[in-house]
Amino acid sequence: MSNPLVSIVIPTYNRADYLKITLENLGKQVYNNIEIIVVDDGTPGSINEQLCGEFDNVTYYKIKNSGGPAKPRNFGATKAKGKYIAFLDDDDLWRNDKLEIQVAILESNPDFGIIHSSCELIDENGNKLNKLIGVPGDPLVKHGDVKNRMIGNWTLMMPTPLVKKSLLDEVGMFNEEIPPALEDVEFWVRCSFHTKFYYYNEPLALYRKHTNNISNQTERYLVLPLYLKKIIQAKLTDKLITKKEFKKSINSLSIMQLRTIRNNYIITFNNLFILDVFWMFKIRNIKTLIKKIILKK
Repeated sequence: MSNPLVSIVIPTYNRADYLKITLENLGKQVYNNIEIIVVDDGTPGSINEQLCGEFDNVTYYKIKNSGGPAKPRNFGATKAKGKYIAFLDDDDLWRNDKLEIQVAILESNPDFGIIHSSCELIDENGNKLNKLIGVPGDPLVKHGDVKNRMIGNWTLMMPTPLVKKSLLDEVGMFNEEIPPALEDVEFWVRCSFHTKFYYYNEPLALYRKHTNNISNQTERYLVLPLYLKKIIQAKLTDKLITKKEFKKSINSLSIMQLRTIRNNYIITFNNLFILDVFWMFKIRNIKTLIKKIILKK
């Protein structure tokens, strides 16, 4: 089997303690034809630069603070030399055989541009919480041509995908104009229109759960369905999806929006009418509304 270079892009900001653990973890990868690109999003001082200098195969860059992971990920991707790119947050970890498994599968399945998996949760101190996230009821839901199954329903767990660099050239980079925490969902949805996803039905990453996770800021997700609608509108214009597929996706986004209703009633209802002026005439939407407001589920 060929041994292609894998570029690992790590955005970081002011978490040298976690970054050190993450870099030490990468040193245990069985697959070792890698380059590690750390992009510091403006951390004060030189602590991260000094830390990265202690590790082999680590290239350190520092950019002006952008306030989110999209810009440092994009910057790192432009520096990547590998056939494949993996994005790893500075507080997450990988199973030691992650890259070995994923590279072998993508090399053997050239019609797939992305391979991903579920994650195992760990706490702030790295202790396993005996809980998996990103596990579908049926693995086939997340495998293959997923564009019509994915939008409004699920996304890829950020520490898990391995992506062909050529796919980024085709799809574009992470959207730096949308709120942090939304850019990864928006990016993976765009990717789903250009390639098949390979779902590996075992957790290959450890996702660290702590109070500073960007994903904990649920208010930002109130506007996510509107950004996703822009994607499918563009795909409809480009005739990459049918009108029937477009309507199905809008229905899924309406359900997604309704799930946010207890976070902010006004914004949720306003967004629903932007998504679909006839949303209230859909039985599934009404059932979801009752479930969220009356049954509080």
